[in-house]
Amino acid sequence: GKTWSSLLLARGFAGPKGKIGMIETEGGRGEANVGREPVGDYLVRSIRENFSPIEYGKALTEAEEQRLDALIIDSASHEWEGAGGVLSMASENQAKGMKGVLVWQRPKMDHQRHFMLRLMQTPIPLVIVCMRAKYPMVEKKKPDGGKEWVRSETLEPKQADDILFEMFVHGWIDQAHALHVTKYTLPELAGVIVDHEPVSLETGQRLAEWARGSESPSRPKLVAAGRPAPSGTPSTVPDTVGAGLPIPLEEEARMAAERGEAVFNVFWKRIT
Repeated sequence: GKTWSSLLLARGFAGPKGKIGMIETEGGRGEANVGREPVGDYLVRSIRENFSPIEYGKALTEAEEQRLDALIIDSASHEWEGAGGVLSMASENQAKGMKGVLVWQRPKMDHQRHFMLRLMQTPIPLVIVCMRAKYPMVEKKKPDGGKEWVRSETLEPKQADDILFEMFVHGWIDQAHALHVTKYTLPELAGVIVDHEPVSLETGQRLAEWARGSESPSRPKLVAAGRPAPSGTPSTVPDTVGAGLPIPLEEEARMAAERGEAVFNVFWKRIT
């Protein structure tokens, strides 16, 4: 549901005549919804075979030249783990005999310079970043004092560890298409992109109102989300038009704690 949810969010934000673009890496699935109502038409720029940070940077440049109102990246996971991506670049360096910091130096520099920096500084008003997700294996102590590897209950995006730190709002989508928010940078965004509610045109419209400086809309009634799905995939939304100072760390911690252990663990892991 990450692709369709992102298209609904973008169309609601941009309006019926707004210009939407997508950087698409999912084998053509992004093009499948062109012309489908209520999203309508949008531009697609595909990346195939080489998913290097530099290729993503080129795609971002082309998107900016189109003067888009909203951009979807579906998905950013390929930049990290796809052919020619950051992990692939590091593996090639190891095969060449490089060791230590040299293995990761160039891949991480390219990731920061051509992808992350470009992403955060783009003039496009709204950027929606889709990523695939996984439940990583974690080591836990057994009652007898031994250790075992078990699957974590917390979804993690297939991308760099610190990418969620840059997002204004982040969450994952279950099989009922409901968004489970794991981060709000600003507390008023809780009334804009609502937890446990499917992302819709109305979500994008509320986000556009908030971005224009309108008073924060009242929190809509929540829609039943259904049971979380193990194969859930996160959709993250960095909004480059919002402004304001971050909320105090203690308040952010309290908000995360109120949402449960899984959400608080995500908050805790990103603190420096």
